[in-house]
Amino acid sequence: MTSFKLISSLLITGITAFVGTSTVLKNSPASKGIFENRQTSAPDSSRFTPVKLVQGLDEPMEMAILPDLNVVIVERKGAVKLYNAKEKQIKTIANLNVFSGIEDGLLGVVADPDFKKNHWIYFYYGVGGNQNVSQLERYKLVQDRLDLSSKKVLLKIPTQRTYCCHSAGYLTFGADGLLYLSTGDNTNAEEIEGHNPTDERPGRQLSDDQGTTANSRDLRGKILRIKPEADGTYSIPDGNLFPKDGSQGFAEIYVMGCRNPFRMSVDPKTNFVYWGDVGPDTNVPAEENFLSYDEINQARKPGFFGYPYFLGNNEGFPKYDFATKQEGPKQNPMHPINNSPNNTGIKQLPPAQPAMIWYGKEESRRWPMVGKGGASAMAGPVYYSDRYPGAQYKLPDYYNGKLLIYDWIRKWIMAVTLDQDGNYVSMEPFLQHLKVVAPMDMKIAPDGAIYILAYGTNWFAKNTDAGLIRVEYSEGNRNPVADISLDKSYGAAPLTVSISSEKSKDYDAGDTLSFIWKIGSKILLGKTIKYHFPKPGIYNISLTVSDQHGGKSVATSQVKVGNTPPDMFIKTNANQSFYWDGAEFDYSIHVKDAEDKVVEKSKITASFTYLPFGKDLASALTGASHGNLKYAATERLYASLDCKACHTMDNKSIGPALKEISKRYSDKDGYEQKLAEKIIKGGSGNWGSYPMPPHADLPLKEAKEIARYIFSLTEKNTQLALKGKIKLTEHTGQGTQGAYLLYAAYTDKGANGIEPLSGSSSIILKNPLVQMEDYEEGSANVVIATLNTGYVSSIWAKNGKFVSFKKIDLNHISKIKIRVQHEGAGGLIELRKDSDHGEVLGNLNIAAGQVKDAKTDWIEYDMIVKPTSGIHDIYFTFSNPDKAKVGLCFLDWIYFEKQNQ
Repeated sequence: MTSFKLISSLLITGITAFVGTSTVLKNSPASKGIFENRQTSAPDSSRFTPVKLVQGLDEPMEMAILPDLNVVIVERKGAVKLYNAKEKQIKTIANLNVFSGIEDGLLGVVADPDFKKNHWIYFYYGVGGNQNVSQLERYKLVQDRLDLSSKKVLLKIPTQRTYCCHSAGYLTFGADGLLYLSTGDNTNAEEIEGHNPTDERPGRQLSDDQGTTANSRDLRGKILRIKPEADGTYSIPDGNLFPKDGSQGFAEIYVMGCRNPFRMSVDPKTNFVYWGDVGPDTNVPAEENFLSYDEINQARKPGFFGYPYFLGNNEGFPKYDFATKQEGPKQNPMHPINNSPNNTGIKQLPPAQPAMIWYGKEESRRWPMVGKGGASAMAGPVYYSDRYPGAQYKLPDYYNGKLLIYDWIRKWIMAVTLDQDGNYVSMEPFLQHLKVVAPMDMKIAPDGAIYILAYGTNWFAKNTDAGLIRVEYSEGNRNPVADISLDKSYGAAPLTVSISSEKSKDYDAGDTLSFIWKIGSKILLGKTIKYHFPKPGIYNISLTVSDQHGGKSVATSQVKVGNTPPDMFIKTNANQSFYWDGAEFDYSIHVKDAEDKVVEKSKITASFTYLPFGKDLASALTGASHGNLKYAATERLYASLDCKACHTMDNKSIGPALKEISKRYSDKDGYEQKLAEKIIKGGSGNWGSYPMPPHADLPLKEAKEIARYIFSLTEKNTQLALKGKIKLTEHTGQGTQGAYLLYAAYTDKGANGIEPLSGSSSIILKNPLVQMEDYEEGSANVVIATLNTGYVSSIWAKNGKFVSFKKIDLNHISKIKIRVQHEGAGGLIELRKDSDHGEVLGNLNIAAGQVKDAKTDWIEYDMIVKPTSGIHDIYFTFSNPDKAKVGLCFLDWIYFEKQNQ
C-alpha cells in the first residue's frame, strides 16, 4: 500500500512544462523515429472503451498478463487469482501463507519473459509466521494451476513488523530479461516530529531511514535488479550501483534512496527506470509549501535518489536532532554522507539525483494539473506503437514514446510527453472519462489494450468496485459496449430471470448489433431473453455484442439461485407521504423469508429519524455503515475526502481509529469546534507525531458535521420497536425541507450455498407544502420573479399542458390548497389520477387577471379532493376552451391538507 494521506480535492486542470538537464539519447535513430512519427492531436476519448472484466476483488495489488491474455492477479491477503480470457471467468488458483499486517502481504507478481516455454511466474510477499522476512519466489503455472511443489526462493529480505509503513513490492522485467523489484523503506513513518525519519537515538533504529534506504548494505528502500537463472537462483548483471563483489554495498541494488517506490516500469527501448515514490508528511518549509513531495523519478543509470536527505529537485532536509529538538545544516546533494550509527554500509553516498516530477499537498506551480490534497504517485508503462504490430486495440501514434503516470488517491491518469533525449516536456490528462476508483496497477497487454487494476473505494476491504478493467482503443470501427441487465440476480429454485442487453450501445451511428448469450453450455440469441434456472447454484452469464464490421464486446454477470432476499414491508393506517403538526404515525414492521421460515426478530434493525434537510435522504436510504441514518449524508461527505487514507473505523492505521477519537473527545465540551478546526488546519501531537494534512478548502460547517459524525460512532443506537405509534413533533420549527424516515432491514442466514441476502423497506414522510416547480414530469415553464425581499419561484400554467408528482399517498387527503397569481387568461386546473387523461379527483376554475404587485398578488384557493385510497401518480392539467389563450396563470405551491385537519 502507499503512504496513507488525506485528500481535500481531486483534480485541477492546467498545463506546464519543465525541461530536464542530462541527455543520453542524442543522435539515437530509434528515438528520433519515435518523435518524427508522433501524431499532433489527441484522439477522441469516445474511442477508448472500458470493459469490466472482473469485479469484487479483495485488495488487488498487481497483475501479470500472460501471452494468451489470461491475467494472474494477486490480492494482499494472499489469494492468487486467474482470469481466463477465453472463458471470461475468474477463479482462485492458490492461497499463499502471507503476513498481511501493516501494509505487508502478497504484493507483487510477474510472468517470466519466456513464459510460453518455461511457465515461470514470480511472487513477492511477506512470509507468514514470525520470520520477519519477505521473499521473492518462483513457481510454475501450467494449465491454469499453480504448482506449489515447484517453489524456488530466489531472494529473502529481512524486515521489521513493529511499525508501519512502506513495503512496495512491485515486480517487472526489462526488455533485457532482467528482473526489477521495488522495496519500501520499512521504517516507522509516524514519530518523525514533522521532519524526516533520521532518529539516531539509541533504541530508535526502526525510526531511522539511514539504516535502510540510505544504507548500501540493506535491501529496503531500493529498486533491485537481478538476472533469474534456470535453477531458481539469480546472478548479478553488469551495471548495477555497486561492484559485484559486495565491497561497497549489496550488488543487487540498482537504485537506492527511495521511500516507497510503489509502482514502476522499465522503458523497453531505453531501459530507463520510472517509478512513483510516495512522499512523507513534514513541516519542513520548501519551494512549494512543505517538503512533503510525491515524486515521479527517472533513472537513466544506477544511482542514489536522495531520501531521506533530499526530495524533489534535491531540496534538502535540515539535520534534525531528535534528542535536543534542534535543526542543523542541510547536506550537499553532490556529496551526501551517512554517518548514522544504524548505517552498516558506505558513508560517502553517490550524488543525489533529483526527481523528474514532484508535487505536494497544495497546488503545484510547476504542475498545476496534478491537483492538491493527499497523493500516491505511481509510474505506468512507456508506450511504443511498433511493439504492437497488428494489435487489435493498440493506442494511436499520438501516444508514441509517452510515459503513463497515475495517482492512486487523486484518481487521475496522465500521459507525459518526453523529448528525444528523455527529458520531461509536458503532461496531459488521459482516460478522464473512466473515473477509475483507486488505480492500483496499469499495464499494456499483447493485444494493445490498457489493463487497469482498480483497488476500490474502501481501504483494507473487499470492494464491489475493485476489479480488472480493459481499455480498448478503436481507430476505425469502434467496438460495441456490452451491458447486461437482470430483473433479478437472486432467488429460490426454480427461478425465471428476464435478461436484457438494452443498455448496450455502439458509438458508431448506423451500426447493426447482434446479441449472443451464453449460460453454462447453452447459447441463446436475442436482445432480451428469459431463462429458467431449475436448480440451486451460481450461474455465469456472458453476453457478446457484435456489429456488422466484426467489432465485438463481452460482458459477464451472475445469477445465484437458492436463496431469496427477505421480503420486508411496513404497514400503517397513516398517510405514507406527508407529516402534519401534531399528527400520530402508527406502524408495524413485517419480514418474510422463504428459506429462513422463522425470522429472528432480534436480527431486524429499525430506526425512525428526522432529517432536517431533504438532500440527506438519498444518503440515508443507502444506509450508514455504523447504523445511524442521521449521519449517513455526513458519512458520504467524509468518504469523499478520502479520510480513510489515514483512519479506519476500528483499528489504528497511520492515524487513530475513528472510534478511539470518539471515545476520547465525544463527551468533552467544545471539542466539536476543536476537532472541526483540526480537520481544516491539520497538525500533529495528540495521537503521535505523524502530521494530519490540512483541509483548508473545507467549510467550517462541513467540518463540524464530520466531527459530529465521528462523535456519533460510540453512541448507542436505540433499536426501534417493531410496532408502535410515534407523535410527529421533531419537525417543529425546522422549516419545510426536512423529512421523517422510517427504515427497517433484515439479513437472512443464507441458503443452498448462496450467501446471506439483505432486504429493506422504508417510508419517507415529507412536509405537505410542495413547491410547484419541483414537479417530476410535465411541460410547464419554471419562472423566477425577483421581489424586494428575495424571489418567488413558480410555474407558468399553459393551456393544454400538465405537471405531475409521483407516488403520492392520497389516503386521508381531503383537499389541496393552491397558491395562484392571476396573470393570464385563466382556465381550469384539474387533478387527475395516474395520467394526464386519468380520473378527475378535483378541479379549480381560475379567473383571468392581471398582476399589479408581483409581491403581494397571490391568492390561496382550496381544491376539494375526491376521497381516494392508495399511492398514485397525480397530474395537474391546465386548460382553456379558447386554444389561442396560452398563458393561464402562475402557480407557486400546493399544500396537501389532512382530513379533519
